[in-house]
Amino acid sequence: MGDLLQHIRSPKDVKNLSVSELKVLAEEIRDFILASVSKRGGHLASNLGVVELTLALHKVFDFKKDKLLWDVGHQCYTHKIITGRRDKFKRLRQVDGISGFPNPAESEYDQFVVGHAGTSVATAIGMALGQHQQGKADKIVAMVGDASIVNGVSFEALNNLGLVKRQLLIVLNDNSMAIDATQGALAKYFSRIRLSQTYEGMRKTTANILEHMPVFGKSVEEAIERIKKGIRMTLPASQLFESLDIPYFGPVNGHDIGSLIKLFEAINHLNHPAILHVYTQKGRGFTPAGSRPSKYHSTGPFEINGDTVEPPSPPARRSFTSAFGSHLTELAEKDKRIVAITSAMCDGTGLVEFRKKYADRFYDVGIAESAAVDIAAGLSRTGLKPVVCIYSTFLQRSFDQIFQEVALQNLPVVFCVDRAGLVGSDGPTHHGLMDIGFLRMIPNMVLIAPANEVEMKLALEFALGAGKPVVLRYPRDIVPAKEYVRAGCSRPFKLGQSVVVKKGKGSQIVIVSYGSVLTEALKAAAILGEQGIAVDVINGRFAAPVDRKLVSLLDHGKGIITVEDHHLACGFGSAVLEAAVGGSARWGRKSVKTARLGESGQFRDRIRMLGAPRSLIRHDSRQAQLMEAGVNADNIAEAALDMLGAGPGCK
Repeated sequence: MGDLLQHIRSPKDVKNLSVSELKVLAEEIRDFILASVSKRGGHLASNLGVVELTLALHKVFDFKKDKLLWDVGHQCYTHKIITGRRDKFKRLRQVDGISGFPNPAESEYDQFVVGHAGTSVATAIGMALGQHQQGKADKIVAMVGDASIVNGVSFEALNNLGLVKRQLLIVLNDNSMAIDATQGALAKYFSRIRLSQTYEGMRKTTANILEHMPVFGKSVEEAIERIKKGIRMTLPASQLFESLDIPYFGPVNGHDIGSLIKLFEAINHLNHPAILHVYTQKGRGFTPAGSRPSKYHSTGPFEINGDTVEPPSPPARRSFTSAFGSHLTELAEKDKRIVAITSAMCDGTGLVEFRKKYADRFYDVGIAESAAVDIAAGLSRTGLKPVVCIYSTFLQRSFDQIFQEVALQNLPVVFCVDRAGLVGSDGPTHHGLMDIGFLRMIPNMVLIAPANEVEMKLALEFALGAGKPVVLRYPRDIVPAKEYVRAGCSRPFKLGQSVVVKKGKGSQIVIVSYGSVLTEALKAAAILGEQGIAVDVINGRFAAPVDRKLVSLLDHGKGIITVEDHHLACGFGSAVLEAAVGGSARWGRKSVKTARLGESGQFRDRIRMLGAPRSLIRHDSRQAQLMEAGVNADNIAEAALDMLGAGPGCK
């Protein structure tokens, strides 16, 4: 650790440093971030790019009382380091360690838990209005970054910035990157401006801003006109924001810490909302991250060898994401109607190979999930087969479009939902624990989940030929080993049909799993088998429509344990329970009415649901989170023993 960094315990220590010392501190922080992420994994490139910018903000503002709102929270590492959390980076994104995102539970310097983009300007407006209502004058800064300014919520907020009649600074951190390369007209607009700027030009812009900043008796509008005349041109970027009546300053160099401090000190006195446009380099200071920022956006541990990286040994099996990308590319070769759409996550959703091979059939719309869904609806209406590839946590943002433009029209759009279920170190902002719930209630939607790589291809084939909207969900995980891929998994998907993957002679319990947790169900069956207890294992495959034959198991005197990587509320288990209750008259059944239904007293209860509780599950390894949620093999086996009256919970 650097000599300066080891003495930084709070932002007060930063305020006491000179500009030359802050430059040294910036490099020490970069080294610290690089060392920490290489050991624990985390968001690297974005954090290396905002070190000077963050230090300059803390040098000028007092965020113990002033408010700093992060837009994309994954750029907050420097902020965390200097606000008393440096030592906790030893367990970055691990249990009992700090989150990779801002979190008010960790520090008074954080305002919101932030994992989604596009939120900071709107929440800053709310805080500014609230401060005004209460007669408070704390400064408010919204830090926008990684192309989240193109998000629809950001534009809606900018459109409402006129509500604010007091100070509010928006720092537009422009690094020409989102998670992947920035897409869209606005991105190209900023890119043209960026390419037209030289270092000397930015230096002159900074000097001109400082020279003509408003003083007592002069309006901010007058100052901006003076700035334009001083540069002897109409600032291209200012045209966009001026059309929204937002004072704009920049672009300026986001790594010139001395100039940034002067700019913040000057802008600090404005009693108007304003935007400061700052250029930074994503991945700055580490050649691999600077040259390939999307690869090092979020990374696992790696070994540093000088200015290069020794890649970790590849896993013995590939990920669900990789399997999906490979099979989609293979299917696209046979069907030219297949097109792929993503929202700034080409790499993360496994579409790199598809994009390379079928560039004219690939669309990246940037951080605009709602637009992605509506574009897919339009593509579908023309007869194409759009495949929308978005993380589960981000798909939540497009609920209305999924219903209105896709399901209501019954259009055959395929939603490939990556990062479904528990996601490990990214924690509660990124868990995909609600997609079954909010999608299952929508008419016309079919929900499927492949349990392994064999089923991934079969599920894709089914989805692309279904002729209606289909959701295909899978986790951020490695595909199961071959010993957990049973014969039943090789059968083609048929609408609303589950498959039996294991039969136990004389079994009284049936474990019905949904998706990748089939592996845990089979492990649980093996544990029970060692104790002489036979169980059946069924792969549910469909959460909508759920296989109604599952509930007929109750008529045969069997108990059902449902297992899923999703919240219990509204999930797969709920679908089975609803089918059982709703279908009791149809099957002439009287057994499913209360929690304790076995007339012979053989079972403590007839249906047991295992899934994530209605609570927030902190960052940890995915396996530890599955254990916490109660959907690992040991918990499944324990539930079976309990149902049979042979477990530790029985009298």
